[in-house]
Amino acid sequence: MAEKIIMMTEQRDAAPFIPSTLETPTGLLSDRLARPLHDLRISVTDRCNFRCVYCMPKAVFNNEYQYLPHTSLLSFEEITRIAKLFIAHGVEKIRLTGGEPLLRKNIEKLIGMLAELKTVSGKPLDLTLTTNASLLARKAQSLKDAGLQRVTVSLDALDNATFQRMNDVDFAVEDVLKGIDVAHQVGLGPIKVNMVVKGGMNDHEIVPMARYFRNTPYILRFIEYMDVGASNGWKMDEVIPSAEVARRISAEMPLEPIAANYTGETASRWRYVDGSGEIGLISSVSQAFCSDCTRARLSTEGKLYTCLFATGGHDLRALLREGRDDAEISTALAHLWRKREDRYSELRTSQTAELRRSANKVEMSYIGG
Repeated sequence: MAEKIIMMTEQRDAAPFIPSTLETPTGLLSDRLARPLHDLRISVTDRCNFRCVYCMPKAVFNNEYQYLPHTSLLSFEEITRIAKLFIAHGVEKIRLTGGEPLLRKNIEKLIGMLAELKTVSGKPLDLTLTTNASLLARKAQSLKDAGLQRVTVSLDALDNATFQRMNDVDFAVEDVLKGIDVAHQVGLGPIKVNMVVKGGMNDHEIVPMARYFRNTPYILRFIEYMDVGASNGWKMDEVIPSAEVARRISAEMPLEPIAANYTGETASRWRYVDGSGEIGLISSVSQAFCSDCTRARLSTEGKLYTCLFATGGHDLRALLREGRDDAEISTALAHLWRKREDRYSELRTSQTAELRRSANKVEMSYIGG
């Protein structure tokens, strides 16, 4: 049975249930597996100017693909309102994603609005953005001026031919590297560089990437190729386990593990024994970290997803546009998170075949990575 792909149409999920007894947020909210709500990832556009083979392959995202009309997208005011409600429940970090978030017109305005928010403890919000860097060199200064703190850049190879096969639009490596350097110069850091490793396509670039970013201010992170959505034709034998990534690098540049910065951090941290920097390994296939996952995801048109591998969302936009007040929406959010028990990656080994037959698997380009 073929899997369905979630298209960017107006097929709405049900609006979340609002309990009759409204509650005041305490900043402490946990799900059924005792995981707190700490991170919110917000997709600001469903569009991207790359066609990466693991995310938005041309075979699906072609000229006939129907993207969301602008009227369906959450406005900046709606995004900020929802963000405030999440922060009241304990969120301290917000990451803007896409698609490619720098394609959203006037994204600096949204960043400025979010940068004014404070956590429950009164501290500045940790405000970040993930980008393919195609527009980063020209926008870095305005992003910094608006209040963005740092960026994460996707770069899947240093070899230009390999990178262009990955992004499938002939975008050059040197332009990404220029964007990274300009972002660093204006103070958007520490900058993280993400490489999705797909066996047989770019895994020969693991060591060259490590070699290039060693002794730089940038933190290189290797991401296992994941079965997000249904459009990328994911196969288990194309996954290069993080342990193998570490083995290849350490054979030339010895590594040792170091402690996480905080509970729920997606990447395990490793540093070069000689003190020349660190790398990160994101291992959601070979070493599931569901037990520490503290992330909620908000789609471009206002659906809340409680897992990257979700098959359905919760329509917060409906609550906003039917005139529900903050107390009602906040209570609905608390109710949803308390019911959360997602742990797809932990179940993948024994139940992959069954779970991947599920219809309407949400695409990575729809809710970010």
